[in-house]
Amino acid sequence: MWIDSHCHLDAPEFDAYRADVVMRSRANGVSAIINLPGHVDHFEQAKLTRQVHGVITGYGIHPMWVAGPSGVSKRDDIATLRTWVEREKPDLIGEIGLDFFIPNFNQREQEWFYVEQLKIARDFDLPVSLHVRRSQDVLLKHLRKIKVRGGFAHAFNGSFQQAEEFVKLGFCLGFGGTATFPQAQQIRRLLREVPLENIVVETDAPDIPPSFLGTMGSQARNSPEYLPQIGEMLAEVRGISAKAFAAATTSNVWRVLAGRSF
Repeated sequence: MWIDSHCHLDAPEFDAYRADVVMRSRANGVSAIINLPGHVDHFEQAKLTRQVHGVITGYGIHPMWVAGPSGVSKRDDIATLRTWVEREKPDLIGEIGLDFFIPNFNQREQEWFYVEQLKIARDFDLPVSLHVRRSQDVLLKHLRKIKVRGGFAHAFNGSFQQAEEFVKLGFCLGFGGTATFPQAQQIRRLLREVPLENIVVETDAPDIPPSFLGTMGSQARNSPEYLPQIGEMLAEVRGISAKAFAAATTSNVWRVLAGRSF
């Protein structure tokens, strides 16, 4: 059995057939899906989705959504997030982090939101799911200051040295659709070199479609039902059997979420 360690079932792309996606995923061998809304407006849908057996839910504010349409900060969303966490008792905080790739990114505002959400994770003793894009060192800087109980570094694409630092802080690194493309040599190298006990698999559905859905960068809709096929391809890159890879990555997810109730 497999676990999708990073998915967005709350996304509007799944509105018409969300329950069907979960059922097909389970039929394909996906025992659990971690659903991670990144906007307060999606929390209610995520709450409903959490009621579906096998769906694990986190709440967080994505770095791309730290400001409103006018570019004005939405810092009041942090208070909303804390209220949701206190009331709903989620399994982790996410998706949070930093994105220094998007055009005109506001690093100061992103860091403020990131730090405040780390504090929430610390206060409620929850792991975190991190958005990591051209921001590894800054993410690590704050993780060293604000101690959380580890988590997942989603779609990791840093250096091996940076990977080691996340591992030291109790994180597993997420690999998914990108690593199914032969030209993604750096990510595939990491997949082979990172200790197996620190690897998890993910879809980031509906985003990051794997190679069998089209060319890299395509807009094909990804889905957690494709996770076993993705996992088999990653196992081949790693050089182990799909069965062993599924068992190890599933165990890694449960270790990170240890102590939570499902």
